[in-house]
Amino acid sequence: MILGYVLSGLVTGAIFAVMGSGLTLSYAATGVFNFAHGAVGFLTALLFYQLNVAVGLPAWLSALLAVALFAPALGYVLHLAMFRGLTQAGETAQIVATIGLTIALPALGLLAVDLLGLPAADATALPRGVGPHPALGFDLLGAHLDTDQLITFCFAAVVAAGLWAFVRHTPYGLRMRAAVDRRDLARLRGVDVDATSALAWMLGSGLAGLAGVLAVPVLGLDATAYTVLLFASATASVFGRLRSIPWTFAAGLALGVVQNLVAGYTDFLQEITGLRTAVPVILLFAGLVLLNRSRDRVAGSASEDAPPPDHLSGLPPWRRRLPWAIGLAGLAVFTFAAPAYYVGIAAQGLVLALIFCSFVVVTGIGGMVNLAQAAFASMAALTCGWAFASGLPFFLAIVLGVLAAGAVGMLVALPALRLGGRVLTLATLALALLADQVLFQVDAFSNGTIGWPLPALGFGIADTSDPRVRVVLVLALIGLVALLVKNLEKSASGRAILAVRSAPAAATTSGLSAPRAKIMLFALASCVAGLGGVLFAISKGSITATDLPAFSGFVWLAIVVLQGVRRIGGAVLGGLVAVAVPELLATWDLSAHVGAVLFGLGGMILARHPDGVLTQLAEARHRRRPAPPAEIVPAPEAPPREGTPPLFRLEGVAAGYADCAVLRGVELDVRPGEVVALLGANGAGKSTACAVAAGDLPVTAGRVLLDGVDVTAWPAHRRARAGVLLAPEGRGVFPGLTVEENLRTWLDDPAPAYDRMPQLAARRTVLAGALSGGEQQLLTLAPALVRPPRVLIADEPSLGLAPLMVQQVFEVFAELRERGVALLLVEEKATEALALADRVAFMRLGRVIWTGPRDEVDGDRLTAAYLGVT
Repeated sequence: MILGYVLSGLVTGAIFAVMGSGLTLSYAATGVFNFAHGAVGFLTALLFYQLNVAVGLPAWLSALLAVALFAPALGYVLHLAMFRGLTQAGETAQIVATIGLTIALPALGLLAVDLLGLPAADATALPRGVGPHPALGFDLLGAHLDTDQLITFCFAAVVAAGLWAFVRHTPYGLRMRAAVDRRDLARLRGVDVDATSALAWMLGSGLAGLAGVLAVPVLGLDATAYTVLLFASATASVFGRLRSIPWTFAAGLALGVVQNLVAGYTDFLQEITGLRTAVPVILLFAGLVLLNRSRDRVAGSASEDAPPPDHLSGLPPWRRRLPWAIGLAGLAVFTFAAPAYYVGIAAQGLVLALIFCSFVVVTGIGGMVNLAQAAFASMAALTCGWAFASGLPFFLAIVLGVLAAGAVGMLVALPALRLGGRVLTLATLALALLADQVLFQVDAFSNGTIGWPLPALGFGIADTSDPRVRVVLVLALIGLVALLVKNLEKSASGRAILAVRSAPAAATTSGLSAPRAKIMLFALASCVAGLGGVLFAISKGSITATDLPAFSGFVWLAIVVLQGVRRIGGAVLGGLVAVAVPELLATWDLSAHVGAVLFGLGGMILARHPDGVLTQLAEARHRRRPAPPAEIVPAPEAPPREGTPPLFRLEGVAAGYADCAVLRGVELDVRPGEVVALLGANGAGKSTACAVAAGDLPVTAGRVLLDGVDVTAWPAHRRARAGVLLAPEGRGVFPGLTVEENLRTWLDDPAPAYDRMPQLAARRTVLAGALSGGEQQLLTLAPALVRPPRVLIADEPSLGLAPLMVQQVFEVFAELRERGVALLLVEEKATEALALADRVAFMRLGRVIWTGPRDEVDGDRLTAAYLGVT
């Protein structure tokens, strides 16, 4: 008996393993967690079904076309349309954009089925598997299996071996792992990270498609089932730490076995509805908490989540508030002049807007993506219904419901103290699903399928059965929430929250309590969501456990972020859009799938404008304003020099970060076999000049020339392949790759590098991150000795090194000069740099203020360069 459960569990686990491996591969290579991974599997399974049934192709050929051609092509198209832009977006935008795809891709497929008149893809469809139909049964070690199960397991085993070989033993796999380890450095080593990401998305989508086709005999053509499959597979990815494909695969197999054993041997759990089926969710949450503590960033605290610039800051307060005042006046006129039906729709949208305000608190202010808001709203509404049915006064029942949501919010906040980013997002979703599948299924709490009836809220002369009263009431509550948010942002608590979000370590050392700030945000946001949930139930007249499902939080977050999650106005606009679009589609007699497809297009827009519609409108207005005349900075004239022409030249280069100009007309050149030392104080712009030279930072004016060819528009990887090598500040190694793998990113054969540096040969299998600082710097420069670049740019090569190691590094530079390499050396330690340099350039405030031979450098010039004293 137990062997049967294990074998059948291995088959189910094989599907988890294949889909989880694709999820891990795409996340590890790009940094984007694809919530639409299950939707890709569904769309591939839908195509397989239509090719087999509608077109009449054999099952094996239908599967081959769907998995080997369509799924990778879909991944490539999505990379071009969305994922490429999302790599530079914040985590919130990444999550919401892929959630949009989760809804849009199945809708697009089902819309195509309807328009083309293809066989229906619904609960009546009975898709077959890839093998013989009907499936042939056989006995294995006392367990009964069929051919579909055997094919599933065999495909999974082949995929596991193939993925391992690809990632570990091919140049493409090495480039992919290098891009995962340090994306910017991979670009500087000649790796086209965009092409690498495209390949990862194609492989990941192919694996999702394979899992979808293998699962279609079991799941049918239910898009929701594939989303659930995604989260079961995400559990395997989490146990693989979202990086290791072998561990992900093993965890997927184990998950299938555990789920089967729990289902077969835990009859005592039948007393708790839904607990046995919630095993993947419980394991997902446990894995997130135990294995994936955020070590680098917590709760959206990276600079990529910094607030967008306030393009309306120059306007007077009345001008900023005027559009909202006009909108509020228009809504008031509509409320008292429009038919009651349409006013009721507006009231429903405002109730959703009140729930959406909770996202403004926890995500917009706190930077934490919480997908449990629907569970909070449902918790408050069910608690209110239960309390009122138990005999408590209605107002007291409402208060109790809101407090219950706040208490649950504080419990959910506990993982936020340990987790951050996408991991926290998955944890909150796991808790929401657990509440949906277990807590809300307890009949004593939810009153079964009947739910709890709730009366209208009366105010003496009127009650909320009138939609106009509901509009006025909810608007007043939204106004109170807006006032609360505004005061919170200006208060000491608000400043503490922003400090914890942007720099947790610094906030802690300043005496601020990060746990208190996070718990307060979660509690406040859950109370707001709970109040909205209670009003939702009052407007509907009753509440059941299925009225506010956990997956609603997916859609809600996406709608708010699309409008602008940092503002209450975005929540209001999102609530109205959420009810207006379905109503318009029904009025125009359009398929509901159209709205879902449009929602996915919104996700693509978000990939390019991650701060939402409201910020985009403000930015558009800002761009229409005439720009002040640009400051014209004449470049200093370099003294004429005779002899070999420059190999590499910065010509009038200006560059910076966002609106901050750093370089202002830099003129600099290096000849073959020459060392130019670029000296200056901290903040002079030396590292920025290196980044511009290597192609890691675009210029806003001027040109970059390589042997007379304008390479200004060339990306970093193309410049690296042309012979421009940057040894960046710090250590230019991939810490997650071994010494040998680091060398292979630049050399086809690392043996000559070992001959030159025997100390590296002795540690060829050691991870580069485990080397000493000096060894890491030698590893950075070793490839240049074997395959010298045309131009070597060394940014602070002696930083943090012992004197003996500094001497070895500069000996390498001297040898490279003798071999004709043009070397641009950036150093704060003037003594070592001047001993090697042929020419010296001094930078100050983004300009080269003097260039000349080393012999002309004296103490006065050094003082002027570093201290600004003349």
